[in-house]
Amino acid sequence: MPEPGELVFDAPRRGKAPRHLMDLSAAERKAAVVELGLPAFRADQVSRQWLGRLSDDPSTWTDVPEPVRDVISGALLPQLLTGVRTIDCDNGTTVKSVWRLHDGALVESVLMRYPDRATICISSQAGCGMNCPFCATGQAGLTRNLSTAEIVEQVLAGARALDRGEVAGGPGRVSNVVFMGMGEPLANYSAVIGAVRRLISPAPDGLGMSARGVTVSTVGLVPRMQQLAGEGLAVTLAVSLHAPDDNLRDTLVPVNTRWPVSEVLGAAWEYADRTGRRVSIEYALIKGINDQTWRADLLADLVEGQLVHVNLIPLNPTPGSIWTASTIQDERAFVATLKRRGVPVTVRDTRGRDIDGACGQLAAAQG
Repeated sequence: MPEPGELVFDAPRRGKAPRHLMDLSAAERKAAVVELGLPAFRADQVSRQWLGRLSDDPSTWTDVPEPVRDVISGALLPQLLTGVRTIDCDNGTTVKSVWRLHDGALVESVLMRYPDRATICISSQAGCGMNCPFCATGQAGLTRNLSTAEIVEQVLAGARALDRGEVAGGPGRVSNVVFMGMGEPLANYSAVIGAVRRLISPAPDGLGMSARGVTVSTVGLVPRMQQLAGEGLAVTLAVSLHAPDDNLRDTLVPVNTRWPVSEVLGAAWEYADRTGRRVSIEYALIKGINDQTWRADLLADLVEGQLVHVNLIPLNPTPGSIWTASTIQDERAFVATLKRRGVPVTVRDTRGRDIDGACGQLAAAQG
């Protein structure tokens, strides 16, 4: 039975993912290696190869004896992701991948390279249970939560591709990770927090990324937002608001009937106060639905004076959907209204439109 106040968004279980080195903290890795009859320091050696050198080929680990490589890779390094399809656009600087998990579930990740950074958007669940009607993933329903390692391995796959020069622009490194792929990250809280810690911990414990380069999104699971504020992690919180009024948001983001706009934003401001980090308000502009200038004014009423940035998202429509992107004129009017009110606002770069860029589209096509 759940504890009082516990969120119940559990996915159907299709078989627990095999235990992987990336599921384990540094101390747990040492304990696992000792259980295999090996010295604890071997855990650091393997972690340094896996995370520091981005080497997923044990035969290249010259500082680890071959018998040790075989034991550790056999016990702690199962293959979690199998590539199903990879497509690119934007002259090869946007790469979208579909991965098959051990039980057949499909997830997506997208690597986006810019002149000054490389961002990877990753999935935290196979499918999603939030049921937002304009979202391809939400319409597919929830299959299951991902393990910490399944989440981290998406980042490492992108990091390896960049490191090996397999992405247009030559060798590089992942600088930013956004939990904005398939799923509601805070509905898979423990695994997501574990993944964040692997990403930001210094080598050999983790990838050594800056916490400021990590963004965790949510549709507004208020208790988990409050819990995240107390984790001591300086990640960016992105709130997928999509409407400033409960009447519309109840339709666009059904979980709003449980935690309305006022509670969601209250938890967001608490996060900003406790962490000193600016909250990102995500707002998908949908033609004739939420793109009126009076709604821009209402949004400004809610956010002005807060440590906040509004990120407007031109909707990437899914095939057969009644939901479509706002006109450029309405988008510009919405932006102008927010700017006139002194609200920091940008329009997200629309990468991947010609490769089924909306989250869940490509995986759905493979199912």
